[in-house]
Amino acid sequence: MPGLASARTIEAARDGWDAWRAARLAKVVTPTGNLALVETRWLEPGQRQSPEEALAGAPATVTATTLSRLDIDTGEPEHGIRLWDANSPAIQNFVTIDVFPFNPDWVIEATYSPIPGAHSVPFEHIKDNGGTRDLAVPGEISFTLDGTGYVLHAFDDEGTLLLVFGDSTNGRETYGSGRFLVVPHEAGGDRVVLDFNRAYVPPCGFSAHYNCPLPPRQNRFGMPVQAGEKQPVFRDGYHPY
Repeated sequence: MPGLASARTIEAARDGWDAWRAARLAKVVTPTGNLALVETRWLEPGQRQSPEEALAGAPATVTATTLSRLDIDTGEPEHGIRLWDANSPAIQNFVTIDVFPFNPDWVIEATYSPIPGAHSVPFEHIKDNGGTRDLAVPGEISFTLDGTGYVLHAFDDEGTLLLVFGDSTNGRETYGSGRFLVVPHEAGGDRVVLDFNRAYVPPCGFSAHYNCPLPPRQNRFGMPVQAGEKQPVFRDGYHPY
C-alpha cells in the first residue's frame, strides 16, 4: 500500500495551500456560510414551509433555505428550514481559524478500491443521541504509515468523497468531534492523495445548528494528525454553542 507522497505531489500540495486557506476563511463568513447558520427547524410530518413563509418578520440580513433527510427511526422523509443571518453573532465575533503550519508528512498517497454494489456504513451524528445513519461508501482508502496499515471509509457527499476522521489531537489542539477532509478522486482511478493539510473543522464547529457525522472506529488514528485546521477563534470569549 502507498504511503508518504512523492516530492512532486508534496510541492503541489504546498503550492496550493495558501489559496485553500484563504478560500476557507472567506467561505465561512458568507451569507450562507457555516458561521451564518442561526436555526435549523424540522417540521412536523406532512408539514411544509416555503423559504418566503419562514422569512416573515425576519431582518433583511436573514436568508432561508430548505433541507430534507430521512427519519432516523422510521426512514420516512423529513423536511426542514434553515435560517442564515449574514450579521450573526458568530460572524461578528469571528477572528480566524487556527491552523497547523503546512506539514509535508501528512500528504499521503493511498489506494482507492471501489466497493461493488450499494455499500453503506453506519455513521453516528452529533445530535442523534448515539443513533446512526447509513451513508453510502463507494470505496475503501488504504495506505501504510509508519508501519501501520489503515483502511478508511469516505462517504459520498453529493458526488464528493468526504472523509470524517478522528485523532489524538481532538479536544486538545483540534475540534473535539473530529475533522473533515475532501478526497479528490477521478472516476475509475485507483489512487488518491490525502492531503491532511486541508483537513477542516466541520460545520458543527461554527454553529450549534448542524448535525455532523462523527468518525467511525476505522477512521480514527491513534497518533496526532498535526496538519490542517485546529479550531475557529472568536473574540471576547464568544462561543457558538
